[in-house]
Amino acid sequence: MPNAVVTGATQGIGKAIAEKFLSEGFDIAICARNAQDLDTVKTAWATQYPQRTVLTIVADVATKNGAIAFADAVLQSFTTIDVLVNNAGTYYPGSLADEPDGQLETLMNLNLFSAYHITRRLLPLMKKQQHGHIFNMCSVASHKAYPNGGAYSITKYAMLGFSENLREELKTDLIKVTSVSPGAVYSRSWDGSGVPKERIMQATDIADMVWAAYNLSPQACVETILIRPQLGDL
Repeated sequence: MPNAVVTGATQGIGKAIAEKFLSEGFDIAICARNAQDLDTVKTAWATQYPQRTVLTIVADVATKNGAIAFADAVLQSFTTIDVLVNNAGTYYPGSLADEPDGQLETLMNLNLFSAYHITRRLLPLMKKQQHGHIFNMCSVASHKAYPNGGAYSITKYAMLGFSENLREELKTDLIKVTSVSPGAVYSRSWDGSGVPKERIMQATDIADMVWAAYNLSPQACVETILIRPQLGDL
């Protein structure tokens, strides 16, 4: 059975991507800091996808040790890694001049360094097998600065740079790399915002695009997915 590794998969885009791959016959490895969140999705998926293996690992991938521990646990359970989705991340608004001290470091640890350390740990196996597809969750904020983006936007620009460098390095290893840059996607954080749900993309929109990019022939690689709400950014 093919295997997919998805970070940040207990809610939102990550959960939708994990569910898409489960529905297509993949076994899945996911992580979160909260064991209860992991148990909740694992129980639900056991009912929805009873033939699939779901590996849940408690890990704080915002720390180097946590990221490496998660990757090592995956390597102990999976003999191949067909898909890696570096989705773990968070958003704090702010301007560079007055956002809280340490905000850049906090966001870099989760939004960039988690992907860096996990990918480096898993790459030897992926290079040995000479196939695989890495999806790195970037953002429209990776492509254009916007008001109140602050440190978050810096980390997403960095994530795009990480992804594009990986793409160049891994071409001859036959490992595909795709940068995924969504605009506003509906999540619980939009509740009470006053923005109509219909104005915002659904997490399944992103999952469907990731699956479409994965499902191409071996000789084709979608390098960048840039997807926005029909009426534009918010």
